[in-house]
This record gives sequence, structure tokens and C-alpha cells, in this order.
Amino acid sequence: MIFAVYLPKRPERVKVAGKSERREDDNGGDFIQSTAMAKRRGLNTKTTILLLLCLVVAFSTVFAPLPKPYKHHHNHHHQHQHKHKVVNNARKFEIADDMFWKDGEPFRIIGGDLHYFRTLPEYWEDRLLRAKALGMNAIQTYVPWNLHEPKEGQLDFDGIADIVSFLELCQKLDLLVMLRPGPYICAEWDFGGFPAWLLSKEPAITLRSSDPRYLALVDSWWGILLPKIAHLLYHKGGPIIMVQIENEFGSYGDDKDYLHHLVNLARSHLGEDVILYTTDGGTKDTLTKGTIQGGVVFSAVDFSTGEDPWPIFKMQKAYNAPGKSPPLSAEFYTGWLTHWGENIAKTDATSTASALENILSRNGSAVLYMAHGGTNFGFYSGANAAEESDYNADLTSYDYDAPISESGDVDGAKFKALRRVIAKYSATSLPPVPSNNKKTGYGRIQLEKVASLFHTLDIDLSTKAIESDNPISMEAAGQMFGFLLYASEYIPKGKGSTVSIPKVHDRAQVYVTCLSEDKREKAQYVGTINRWSNKHIDLPNAECSSTSRLLILVENMGRINYGQYLSDRKGILSAVYLDGKPLLKWKMLPIPLTNLNEAPQTYLSFNNSFSSFIGISARKTLKSSPGVNIKEPAFYSGNFVVDKVTDTYMSFNGWGKGVAFVNNFNIGRFWPSFGPQCNLYVPAPVLRHGKNVLVILELESPEPELVVNSVDQSDFTCGSKKSKGMTALI
Repeated sequence: MIFAVYLPKRPERVKVAGKSERREDDNGGDFIQSTAMAKRRGLNTKTTILLLLCLVVAFSTVFAPLPKPYKHHHNHHHQHQHKHKVVNNARKFEIADDMFWKDGEPFRIIGGDLHYFRTLPEYWEDRLLRAKALGMNAIQTYVPWNLHEPKEGQLDFDGIADIVSFLELCQKLDLLVMLRPGPYICAEWDFGGFPAWLLSKEPAITLRSSDPRYLALVDSWWGILLPKIAHLLYHKGGPIIMVQIENEFGSYGDDKDYLHHLVNLARSHLGEDVILYTTDGGTKDTLTKGTIQGGVVFSAVDFSTGEDPWPIFKMQKAYNAPGKSPPLSAEFYTGWLTHWGENIAKTDATSTASALENILSRNGSAVLYMAHGGTNFGFYSGANAAEESDYNADLTSYDYDAPISESGDVDGAKFKALRRVIAKYSATSLPPVPSNNKKTGYGRIQLEKVASLFHTLDIDLSTKAIESDNPISMEAAGQMFGFLLYASEYIPKGKGSTVSIPKVHDRAQVYVTCLSEDKREKAQYVGTINRWSNKHIDLPNAECSSTSRLLILVENMGRINYGQYLSDRKGILSAVYLDGKPLLKWKMLPIPLTNLNEAPQTYLSFNNSFSSFIGISARKTLKSSPGVNIKEPAFYSGNFVVDKVTDTYMSFNGWGKGVAFVNNFNIGRFWPSFGPQCNLYVPAPVLRHGKNVLVILELESPEPELVVNSVDQSDFTCGSKKSKGMTALI
């Protein structure tokens, strides 16, 4: 739902049941009073110094030179005076008197989420500078475990996964960092950041719990990650001021032993001088279950942008130690996520800015979620599900209606409105706003069909498939993302048969073909079984002289990233029934399409048999006339020339559903027939001067003329503009 004044909540948030009455002595009043007291103490000290200096001048022969006085800033509770000695180059970030303190001075966090893994490294500095121009003094980012360990024991900290370089860049640009290393992050990211290979463990491990096998894996992961970033903690000269423990755990469970284990693990690698924090929805239930009381960890809150923040900040105090509860909205929602089949999420700029001012005007702190959303490149976009069958996959775009757009644009109403508010409360003047990056439409790209998916995989079904009596999951087959082909054989009946799959994750396209020695036909499409609208399929009357082959191409559309259905295995997860009886003897063939952080493959040459079968310019017999063989999964390729490299978008209007690659880079999923996203963003670093190559796997119906257009703007107007079976959680 989209509010005119109240902005929408993320699916994982639980709205506060009621609104408390605001009082004069709430958190904001304490904060202002403490700041005023600190200023008065500073003036008293200065007055004393001036009087003593006068006495020194008058009685210089009597008094020896005075020592430098300590500068008093704040008092601890119980009348215990706490003094900060100003030391050159001393660095310290702490909480006291319900305020943040940076190097002994009161500090207000005006931050924003910007995820390094949703922006190409070549654009990190560009986006960070735009965040600074918005008024950000801190950047908050998650760390997705699955990006850095896509296969167990295979670590990746290069390219878009080079988190150390990203943090060093924040430091260079004088941006503080709030780091969210999970191990669970949500983030509308596949599996909430967990690596999919966790789902292949037998017996199944219990995620986000004190399960010893799960904790051992977390210990191993954090034992690699945290030492890599420890030298970048603020007190050691780096930008990291706070490190989050888990993420919104109060919306999931109440395993305190698990949370304490994470705290002890973080302390063992990072020491005692960094602030650890939790973030939970602003309700008593979520805070009770998700926080770690006793002053060990700072408890921050998030809530709907339209809610009155100050009663929630007052509630937050009960979950922090006395004097340790600066009001912080750790996720101030500037926009919202969008699933396939929904209208693109839009929120009002004026009311968003007004809600932020309600926090900043009373000395509260806020972190914009998102300052810049970016893109879910590859197969990493997540999904939500309120019920097992109520599955909603996220778009490739993570624009989020954030003030800095997916392509970095900063000329929108929301950027201007938020910047005006932030400028009023920023401790320093804001940098000038950069110009938008240039975007070019390179025009019409003529594609040609270069391979039918089933033809290219036919040999491998005989030589390289995994065999089992019953279908197995993608994870068990070692195929973590993309597609898995299932094949079995049956004797057709004269009157046709019925196929049903009680549990398929997420989308199965079903085909049949004859296997007789004298008659090998193209696979015939017979229907699609969706997770969200499961139904049986009637097979056609067969004309095969003997055996038929049943082919089921299953697509993983993104693992659920939040809630009780988090352990979201993919593929066929039940028996396949033919006329009510289980069909046995299956072959499973992984289809290895390159994901975001994998080394580029030579497209259309996934293995030796495939390579010998197809190439971009080979086998003219594989080419087809436009519009032929509807619903046949096939590869299409075309070249386009770039004279001057800039950002662009690939428009898939008229195409069905699939995945696209530009110069071996996976730019994401397209599904314009379902909407609302029509165009995929292609950042300039993906392109090169001269010839560029676009390859797509189209699963359903190609555009009649086999044309993709390179255009200069985004477009979210595709589909019927209604939720088509994927019900939103908002």
C-alpha cells in the first residue's frame, strides 16, 4: 500500500499497535538538555580560565604558569563526573548521556544505506559522493555472506566483493560506516544473505539459532570476515563506528543464547572499543526478543516512516542502559521495494522529508534506507512469502524510489526535499550536487536465435546428468542459482495424461518429446506450473510410436529473504505425478549460467559438448524465423556498437521472460509481460568502445522481430499494473 502521508513499511516490520502520547520529558528533551548542560559547562570553564589569566598578568611574579585545563563535556549518571581529555589525533566514538560522541564532541548520525554489492566498484566513489551531497555523514551497508562464499570454502573478496576497498573509500571521503555483517541480513537479497549451500546440509541445520552446526559455520565465516575489517574500526583510524549483531532478530525468534554467541564472537575479533548494535522494529514484542539488555549492545529501532518516532524512541530507552539510548532510526524508509507483478513503489517526497525533519529537529539521528538502492545484478534478488504458496519475487532493479536513483540520478523531488531538510541540521555545509551521469540509447539491436536450449543439452542428458529415482533439489544437484532441467520417460496413453507437481520452487515449464529411433521431434510446450498457482497439466494425445520424454525446466526466481519460510530450497521438492502415480527414474541436468561474482564464461559454451554444438556464428540451421516456436527456451544474440561509453538501458518490451548478459556480465532477469520493469540498467563499466555483445536466454516468447532496444531511461510501466497472483506483504 502507498500512503499519501504515511509511507509504506517493509514486509519484515510490525507496525506499532498504538501511538503513545508525546511528553515534554521524552528522549528529545533529555538530549537537548544534556547538550545545553555541556555547553554551559564549557562556558564556565572558559570564564574561569579568563579570570585566572587576568590574575597571572597582574601577579606574574607570584604565580607559576597554569596547566592546561581538561575540557568537560558530559556527566555520567549517579553524579559520577566523566571527563574527556582532548588529545591530538585521538579517535573515539561512544555513547553517553543518551547522545553519540565523536572524539569528545556531540555527534548526530545522518546516514544512509548504500550497498557495495548493488553498485559496480567503478561507481562506488560516484555514488558515495552523491550521498555526501545529500548530506550523509555515515554509510550503512550489509555484508552478504553468499556473495563472499558462494561455494563452501571458496572465498571471494575481489571486484564487487572487495569490501575492504569499499570501506577504505568511505574513509577517504570522510564518511563513517555502520557495518551490518549479519550473518543474516534480509536486504531483499537472495536467502537473506545466507549462502545457498547451507540448504544442502543433511540433516538440515537450523538457521538463526543456537544449533551447534550452524554456529560452527558462522564462527568460520566471521573468523574470516571480521579480522579483514578490524583494522578499519574507528578507534584504529578507520571509518567503522558501529557493527550490527544479526538483523531484526526480534521479528524472527527469541534465542538469546544465539545473540550472546554472536556478541562474544564479534568481541573476540574486534575488541571492546567498537559499539555493537541491534536493529529491531519499534514494538515491545520485537524489542523484547531482539535486543541484548545490560548495556552490552546498543539497541536501535526502525518503524514506518509515517509513525510518530518519539514515543518509539522513548520505548527504546527501556531496552538500553541508562544514558545509553540516543534516539536512532536505523532504517528510515525513503521508499519501498517492488515485486514482479506489482506497480512500481513510489512514496511522496514532501511527506518523507517532513518525517525526517520530525527526527532531526529534536536532535535525533536517522539512517536513510535506502540512500541509493542500486541493482540486483545476476541471480541475487530475493523474495517474500507470507505463506508457502504466497511467493513474491523481487525485481532486478533495487531503485527503491530512493533519493539517489538506480543509475545515480540526483535531480528528483525526493533528493531535493531531503537535502533541504538535512542542510538545516547538518554540522557542516553540504557539498555541491553533482550532475547526473550521461545515459545513451544506442538504438536497435538485431538478435538472432543461435541455440535451442533443449537441443544443446540433449547430449548431456545422456552423459552428464545426475540420476535418481525421485527428483532432487537444485541445492542437492549443486546448482545454486538459475535453472535445473529435469527429465524422465513414460509410455504415452492414447487419450493423453495428466501431470502434477505438488511442490515446485519456483516456476516449471513442462515439455514433451518423442524418443522413438525414427522420430525425434522438437520438445513441445504443454504448460507452466507456478509455485504461487499450482495446477495440473494435461499432456497432449501422443503420436509417438513408443516412449515419450517429459522435460521440466525449473527456474529459481530468488530465495525468500525474510520470515518463517527462509529455508527456501529450489527445484522440484516432491514427487511428480503422472495420472496420479509417482513418476520415477529422473535425470537432473544443471544449467550453469554465470552469476554476479563468478568468473565470466564464454557464453553459449557451457561445456565441451555444448561448445562443439553451438557458437555465435555457427550452425545456420539453428536460426529461426521471428515468432516461430512459441514457449521454446532458446538463446539469442546480437551485437551493437558503442562510440562513446555511457550508461544505458536494455528495453525488453515485447519479449517474454528470461535472463540477459552484456559482454559476459549478467545484468539480471527480465519479465516485461508480467511487469512492472521493462528495461534493465546497464552501467557504463559493463560496456566497451566498439563492438558489444548482448546474449539472452528467452524462456517463453521472443519479440516478433527479435529486436532489443538500447534506450536512455528506465521504464516501469510494463504488465497489467496489478498484482498477478503474487500478493504483496505490505
